[in-house]
Amino acid sequence: MSFVLDCSAALPWVFGDEACTATDGLLKEMVDGRKAWVPAIWPLEVGNVLLGALRKKRIDQAGIEAFVSLLRNLEITADPEALSRSWDKTLDLALRHGLSTYDAAYLEIALRRGLPLATRDKALITACREAGVKLKLTT
Repeated sequence: MSFVLDCSAALPWVFGDEACTATDGLLKEMVDGRKAWVPAIWPLEVGNVLLGALRKKRIDQAGIEAFVSLLRNLEITADPEALSRSWDKTLDLALRHGLSTYDAAYLEIALRRGLPLATRDKALITACREAGVKLKLTT
């Protein structure tokens, strides 16, 4: 079964100090062919975190390139409907659950597709529980 992949659940794959058994297991599922859905902004969100980490010398250019190469080889698909729902469903979810619109986009995809959501974000975990979305991964 596929799932929705929040940026926070993928970052431990590059930042070892954030990794745990659950995030390692999630990566193994992805390497084994499990499909993940993300909003179209996902690569920009991940890239922004990587640039911040580069500036803080937490990662080097080679580390970024290796991580991006890994991500390119996983079945991560941008949901084609997420952007068209930004002004109504996603904004409504953000308001209702006190989320950023970025985080609400993950919730909207999970609700619409009936999929579990992999996240380590505390506010998003709470929103999933309130909305009845199954969690694939939590902190």
